[in-house]
Amino acid sequence: MDGVKGYRRLIPSLTALVEFEAVARLRSFTNAAQELGVTQAAVSRQIRLLEDLLGIRLLDRLHRKTTLTTEGEALYSVVSQALGKIAGVFDRLSTGIEDEEVVLAATAAFSHFRLMPSLARLKRLLPNLRVRLTTRMFTGDLRHTEVDAEVRWGNGKWSDGTSQLLFDEQVFPVCSPAWKDEYGEPGSLDELANMTLISDDPTSEGWLTWEEWFRAVGARPIKLRYGVRTSLYNDAVQAARLGQGVALGWGRLLHEHLASGELVALTSACLPLSDAYYLVIPHGKAMSPTVQTLVELLRNAAGVA
Repeated sequence: MDGVKGYRRLIPSLTALVEFEAVARLRSFTNAAQELGVTQAAVSRQIRLLEDLLGIRLLDRLHRKTTLTTEGEALYSVVSQALGKIAGVFDRLSTGIEDEEVVLAATAAFSHFRLMPSLARLKRLLPNLRVRLTTRMFTGDLRHTEVDAEVRWGNGKWSDGTSQLLFDEQVFPVCSPAWKDEYGEPGSLDELANMTLISDDPTSEGWLTWEEWFRAVGARPIKLRYGVRTSLYNDAVQAARLGQGVALGWGRLLHEHLASGELVALTSACLPLSDAYYLVIPHGKAMSPTVQTLVELLRNAAGVA
């Protein structure tokens, strides 16, 4: 009973916390009221109650925009995770169903090279799991989706979720073993620039172009020789596997192709990148044991010790 009394003293209104979470997540009193099925005035009263109890301002109410103060961000981070955990347990207990569905978002390349090969192993560990994959060309806002987790490339700092590092990355030229046997390893970066290169269009995931890669490793070739140009990285990798030339290989992403020998590194030239792959959990959702299992599988599948 002492613990219950303590919580009641420190957290006098769970309703206020629920409504604060909705406003903070949606960045709108109007949208929060619609989601909760109450009036905007009722939501405003609950937020004022919280602010009066704490003696601090949690939200800045601008003309057409609501933003969190530093204190509001701190409270939202904790409240969203706690409510997500509670909601998850309630959902499982109320349905009585042990099956679990996880909605994962990723780019087409990450889904193809990392998620799909890991699904069979994940199902063996969690046979009642249902996975729904959604492909994104651009990074979305997790506050307005039903996604449970999203794979992102970047520095790990996003305002709409909590990030967990998957693995870092390095980029180097790759080709098929047959292509390397036929044309040999280039003696210099200038010689590499004159080989048949396969390019793909850069996307929001941060793919490097050949020009950017050469500059980053300290080379300044006058002109590059392209044999195949593709709009998708998946197609560039497939062209390299089929012996059409040399593609830029993202080592962690292509770990299985490199480990199996379908692709090989053409040279020792390699570019480590400062950004990395992260799994981002939206605020309001918890890092469930299922998602944590997925994180470990993805790390292992990419050759991360």
